[in-house]
Amino acid sequence: MSEANYRDEIRLAVELARAAGAVLLKHYYSPFLVEQKINALDEIEEVTAADREANELIVKGLREQFPNDGILAEESSDSEDRLAKNRVWLIDPMDGTKNFIARDGDFAVQIGLAVDGESVAGVVYQPVRDVLYRAARGGGSWIEEKDNQAARMSVSQRTRAGEMVLASSRSHRGPRMDSVVSAFGFKNEMRRGSVGIKMGLIAEQDADLYFHLSPSTKQWDTCGPEIILVEAGGKVTDLFGQPLRYNDVRIDNRNGIVATNGAAHEMVIENLRPLLAEFGRTPV
Repeated sequence: MSEANYRDEIRLAVELARAAGAVLLKHYYSPFLVEQKINALDEIEEVTAADREANELIVKGLREQFPNDGILAEESSDSEDRLAKNRVWLIDPMDGTKNFIARDGDFAVQIGLAVDGESVAGVVYQPVRDVLYRAARGGGSWIEEKDNQAARMSVSQRTRAGEMVLASSRSHRGPRMDSVVSAFGFKNEMRRGSVGIKMGLIAEQDADLYFHLSPSTKQWDTCGPEIILVEAGGKVTDLFGQPLRYNDVRIDNRNGIVATNGAAHEMVIENLRPLLAEFGRTPV
């Protein structure tokens, strides 16, 4: 299926992502209250009114235009109705709430569409930098930057660990990630917030790979970014090399994430295997 089949979906997702980004910026440049919430997995997370307002704007817009599609959005209550749908939107109104709170600019609006469990269209928008990534299956991956025409993105071909740039989390990381970096021999790291931003960096050739070892990311963290990276020539799987699936009963990516430029993917999965065994990680 080519991009033409998702033209209306992408057009609306871009419009909603930019509108939601404007909502986030209004709060970002004003005093705001940080609250705590218990998420769907009984974890405590930070949340702001900005998350909720952006969520409401996106969900409302999608419901109006595509009333028959399912929706799974971070700040909306989940319903099993979506499980009967073959088209489901996965929405993170603000990926990188911690970065928003820290006011470091590293947060993004993420909107993805999954059809039959696979990511087929996605938009990731960084409001502070006014950078938008978009892609639909068969249509390539595109970046829209302020005052520039949309440009097509394509990944690097680097496969030697010592030459590759690892996109890694801005926040403190655990000893297991240190072990992985050391075992591979990565010398260059780019520390950024938001899953979508890190996958976008690989699509832009600013980075070559990204791992998330823990099971803490959710399907709305990866659905939009995945198609953007894949259409740029990259690859996204779990830590064991299996494809990510969307619109499951469980909303977390329990087997972690590996995102690469594609060229290095097999090497990365192969070299991860003994490390995962050492950590006692097995597929769930």
